[in-house]
Amino acid sequence: MQLSVIIVNYNVKYFLEHCLLSVMHACEGIEAEVFVVDNTSSDGSTDIVKQKFPSVILIENKDNVGFAKANNQAVKLATGKYILYLNPDTIVPEDCFVKCLSYMDAHPEAGALGCRLIDGQGQFLPESKRGFPNAKVAFFKISGLSSLFKKSKLFNQYHLGYLPEFEIAEVDVLVGCFMFCRKTVIDQVGSFDEDYFMYGEDIDLSYKLNKAGYKNIYFPDTTVIHYKGESTKKGSLNYVKMFYQAMIIFAEKHFQRSRKSAYVVLIRLAIYFRALLAFVSNIFTLVKMPLIDGGLLLGSLMAMKYLWIRNVKTDTHYSASLLAAFFASYILIWIGTLYFSGAYDRPYKASRVMRGMLIGGIITLALYGLLNEQVRFSRGITVLGALTGTLLILLSRKIMQALHIKSVESDDSGKKSVIIGTAEEEKEVRSLLHAAFIEKNIIGSVSPFDEKEAFQLGAFFQTKPLTQLYKVTEIIYTQQHLSFKQIIESMQECGSHIEYKIHSAGTDSIIGSNSKNTAGDLYTTEVVYNISTETSRRNKRMVDILFSVFFLLLSPVLIWFVRNRKLYFLNMLLILEGDKTFVGYYDPQFPKLKAPLLNVYPEISHFDIPADNKEHLNWLYAKNYNAWDDVRIIGEKWRTM
Repeated sequence: MQLSVIIVNYNVKYFLEHCLLSVMHACEGIEAEVFVVDNTSSDGSTDIVKQKFPSVILIENKDNVGFAKANNQAVKLATGKYILYLNPDTIVPEDCFVKCLSYMDAHPEAGALGCRLIDGQGQFLPESKRGFPNAKVAFFKISGLSSLFKKSKLFNQYHLGYLPEFEIAEVDVLVGCFMFCRKTVIDQVGSFDEDYFMYGEDIDLSYKLNKAGYKNIYFPDTTVIHYKGESTKKGSLNYVKMFYQAMIIFAEKHFQRSRKSAYVVLIRLAIYFRALLAFVSNIFTLVKMPLIDGGLLLGSLMAMKYLWIRNVKTDTHYSASLLAAFFASYILIWIGTLYFSGAYDRPYKASRVMRGMLIGGIITLALYGLLNEQVRFSRGITVLGALTGTLLILLSRKIMQALHIKSVESDDSGKKSVIIGTAEEEKEVRSLLHAAFIEKNIIGSVSPFDEKEAFQLGAFFQTKPLTQLYKVTEIIYTQQHLSFKQIIESMQECGSHIEYKIHSAGTDSIIGSNSKNTAGDLYTTEVVYNISTETSRRNKRMVDILFSVFFLLLSPVLIWFVRNRKLYFLNMLLILEGDKTFVGYYDPQFPKLKAPLLNVYPEISHFDIPADNKEHLNWLYAKNYNAWDDVRIIGEKWRTM
């Protein structure tokens, strides 16, 4: 057995499927075994492995035991001369393993090898080669100096930016998403240290290999796609904590006492500093668009007030306190209705802005009618201010889109996409996108061969000039007639300004990633559950908050009418905190919800609803969810709480 490939998976089944397809191609002509260790995925990952890859050795864990321990489970069973630790969100070219085996066989001093990595847009990933994170290296990394001086041998020792990207070199640290290791060396120094749950294991293993006298080799003769961000969200506070905690574990294990204490203090300061940055960044991301819109609405109201007094009601005077009260109230109402209409969701849609402003306008006019005539504010200023504000918001979005600001990117309908494949493959991709309710502006197809059909834009070797000619913004590769190696080379040739997707032969999904720090893009024929959308979850949460506050305020009266008085207050508080929800289901087949107080099916006298019907009602609720469903069910069944 030449090679044992070990893949640890957690809830990325479609990326795993494409990864395994590429691995199977790369294993052709090699005596190899492939392990998949699943850390209790809930997305059906193990079913795909069993159904489509029966030769894969599958280990199903009952708990999420972490990255290191899961890998070590397979290492104990591995019989290959070499072990490859591989992430499930990777695509390897067909000649990858042959090249790695050839180099390692010719260089016995090499303990482990790491290849050149690119992200989903074809951009080189600097973590392909790294230095050990000693105190100086860590300081330059944390302070941001390494990012400012990327080619500096002094400041950027973390990513070794001074080493050429396309030259084989000895490095300190290899990245854990692709580590090609000699099995005898792993047996000697040990596999991943299980004290690490996630992050840091690769640094630790690289260090142990180096201390044992073996070399860690950066090997750019083969290039692998790594769709980063699939298993974790790198911008989260949890990521910051886990990553730097791993650095502390590394220091505790390998640094001398005199260096250890200073390093640990530095890392702990870094945790707080990066956590603060992440918190501020997250808050700014949440409020920047509402702040911009609030400023535009305030400006429109003030402009309309000026024009109204100057040209219409010339004898009218409004006090500063009255203006402040009404303007603040109107802006808060409009920002609120914009938020709940999905105006700040991605992808951006102008219709959501117009809907939010329309609803906000109706609410403000309704409130106007309830006020005493003596304190009413001008309807003319209100209406004109709302209309002008709406136009300004829509115009601001257009300007931001022209500046390529990602938070206001529209859906794919405005992008120009091409499919690289035969007529049959183009039809398959179009059918899959249609089934997934994805609309794309597909301008045509490119032949995967050296000659094109009459209806096609061109042949495969013309891909780059064709993208320039038609101003293409997205390429969807079909893999049946193209190799993964050809796809990887084409991505790098065409450039990182284009978005790339891959549809592998025999799959029902299209994968890709437009950023190295975000979760990948996925199009699949699976049922799209409306309850999983950001808008639906936000609206569901708002219903929970409003009704829990309502039931708490009216508890002196309502508590006498509910079924379970003992848990009344506890349930309301749990819902308010987000630990429970008013309406939902217990069914692992559908998107997970918090523990529900009320089920989704109606109470019918003298009729026990069969399990199949309950399942179908749960499915309908999840698939077609609307916040009014919760309002209706709460209204009908609140006495049963």
